[in-house]
Amino acid sequence: MKLVTYDAGSGPRCGVLQDDRVVDVTALVGADHTLRDVQALLESDSAAVQRVGEALSRSGGGPSVALSDVRLRSPLLRPPTIRDFMIFEEHATQQGTREREEAWYRMPIFYFSNPLCVYGPDDTVPYPSAAQMLDYELELACIVGKEGSNVSEADAMEYIAGFCIFNDWSCRDLQRDESAVGLGPAKGKDSASTLGPWIVTTDEVAHLLKDGRLNVKCSCRVNGDYWVKDSDASVSYHTWGSLIERASHDSRIAPGDVLGCGTVGGGSIGEAIRKGVPQARFLQPGDVVEMDVEALGVLRATIGEKPAGDPNYRYPAKEQPALPERGAASGYKYELKMR
Repeated sequence: MKLVTYDAGSGPRCGVLQDDRVVDVTALVGADHTLRDVQALLESDSAAVQRVGEALSRSGGGPSVALSDVRLRSPLLRPPTIRDFMIFEEHATQQGTREREEAWYRMPIFYFSNPLCVYGPDDTVPYPSAAQMLDYELELACIVGKEGSNVSEADAMEYIAGFCIFNDWSCRDLQRDESAVGLGPAKGKDSASTLGPWIVTTDEVAHLLKDGRLNVKCSCRVNGDYWVKDSDASVSYHTWGSLIERASHDSRIAPGDVLGCGTVGGGSIGEAIRKGVPQARFLQPGDVVEMDVEALGVLRATIGEKPAGDPNYRYPAKEQPALPERGAASGYKYELKMR
């Protein structure tokens, strides 16, 4: 199934796609209150996704509206948490141009992003006023379906409700400046994340899950031009199960939690420049970014106008990082080798 959060004009509601129509999940499952997004469905009980599937099969549908007549929102309007990992070696090493720490290979590393600035499909994403180098990051995310602690990798798939596309917008100048302190990204990742266009339930992509990895091709277009095409998500160094295990250990995961996999190989602008994509540059107002992932759909966003900077703002980046050398990795081809 494809679970969505949609708005037909009276506010957000949880829905499920059936061909080219959106079936209202609140009515479908007979909920006693409006389920305003997919997170509300997941929080209703641990078997919520199964109940939707059974109700859909039993009834053949329910109250619905044409997909073309609704606005799709982020499937999760305000996730409890967003943990973003970095599990693709090509991205982590910038096409082999830098060495990664031993810890990166030993365990999946993540940071916490901002659940208060989440955008959905076809939204306009504001251009941060303090930034000069706005980047996209082409990622996948798994969505937690039930609460857990100390979950093993072997049991992890039981906790994943489904998968979606995740765009981790990044202000590279701010990120580079503050990362020098060693505390991890903050304002460089604070302004926006985009999720969608829907959550594809785990059973629907089960045939694409092999050795704990999702075997799908990932592409990104900017203004209609491919800046990365058919990046292979099956070559992640760490598995989806290991992300769940690491996130939940000595801690807690909850329905609606987002676990991003990190940027797929070639899935950021610096990598596109390094690989010699002639159009590649940092994003500008009006740019349309389209992420196309096999089995998960297309996630589109437009970059909004950049507001005038506040001359009294005290915390811009000290300097702009140098651009990667264009074409320096034009012949690079990643091959997964486990240490």
